Amino acid sequence: MSEQTRDRGVMQGLLERLKEFVPAKFRRGAAVVPVVRLSGVIGAVTPLRPGMSLAGVAKTLERAFGIRNAKAVALVINSPGGSPVQSRQIYLRIRQLAAEKNLPVLVFVEDVAASGGYMIACAGDEIFCDPSSILGSIGVVGGSFGFQDLIKRIGVERRLYTAGEHKAMLDPFLPENPDDVSRVKALQREIHAIFIALVKASRGGRLKGTDDTLFTGEYWAGETSVSLGLADAIGDLRSTLRARYGDKVLTPVIAPASGMLAGLLGRRSAGAGTLASLDGFSGLPDELISALETRAIWAKFGF
Repeated sequence: MSEQTRDRGVMQGLLERLKEFVPAKFRRGAAVVPVVRLSGVIGAVTPLRPGMSLAGVAKTLERAFGIRNAKAVALVINSPGGSPVQSRQIYLRIRQLAAEKNLPVLVFVEDVAASGGYMIACAGDEIFCDPSSILGSIGVVGGSFGFQDLIKRIGVERRLYTAGEHKAMLDPFLPENPDDVSRVKALQREIHAIFIALVKASRGGRLKGTDDTLFTGEYWAGETSVSLGLADAIGDLRSTLRARYGDKVLTPVIAPASGMLAGLLGRRSAGAGTLASLDGFSGLPDELISALETRAIWAKFGF
């Protein structure tokens, strides 16, 4: 054996030993599917209303799509919806990253992917769900209260000054104006049309229901959602990924920044806010209302 051959063998052995100290997800030949959890009401995130926004999930998504040796990216979704703008922006960011990295996106629905949650789910090349998952609610909703009779009863006079004919539209302390309601409904129809177009573009020929069935705001359980083409199959993350990429597939969970560093940067991880952390919090009444609104959104789907 020549000295050159012997040195090559020593070097190869050394490299093999070094591989033991390299995290599994970075080793060549290992099938890796990074997992990102997207949970909560979509929109403004407050201490009592943990949820999702593009600003809150963008870095996590970028880290997931940047994982070396990734075969796909898995998204685990559990959201009753929320802001149509944030929902669409998250959807677009996922599709942009999928195109840049040339990676398929596999979506796994947990309890619910409804309204804006389903819009985000449509970013997946395939959607899987549990038989008891709830999907759909492809519509737009808005609401308010009317206090005009209450303030009269307690002797309060409403004083409102505006510049602009419709600046006080749908003020809860003024009687409802039919013209204002018509304007709001027209706006909702416009946003609804954007939502419908997105679903059709994403799901294409897989949709099996009629527009009058799919886009009324109704929602369905897993099996029916599959039959309507809103999802592709019943399946959980572990079983589906093992069947597709082998029993040794690696599924690292890519979590958002948390702890001291996140606090210094002014970010909060989803679910971080609790009542216990609100001593002296000046906006507590608004936060409690926000928390009740969040509870009502989840309760709509039985959660």
